[in-house]
Amino acid sequence: MPPTEPPPDWVLTRRRTLGDRIRFARRSRRLSQERLGELSGQDRQTINRIEQGHVSTRIDTLYRIAQVLDVPLSDLVRE
Repeated sequence: MPPTEPPPDWVLTRRRTLGDRIRFARRSRRLSQERLGELSGQDRQTINRIEQGHVSTRIDTLYRIAQVLDVPLSDLVRE
């Protein structure tokens, strides 16, 4: 399998912005990463990686996170 190219800088920047928004909403609701993970069907490490912008996550996961945080998904991914 050929190696994949890293994503462009603009993608990494948007991942970090998404993670910052999730972190802000999570902290505003006084949830730990572990608790958000439990409620959204993820583990704490996955939530941490998303918040840090280290992973590309599935839209289904983002829907679940947004539901738990009681924010529209569009608020998390807006430009």
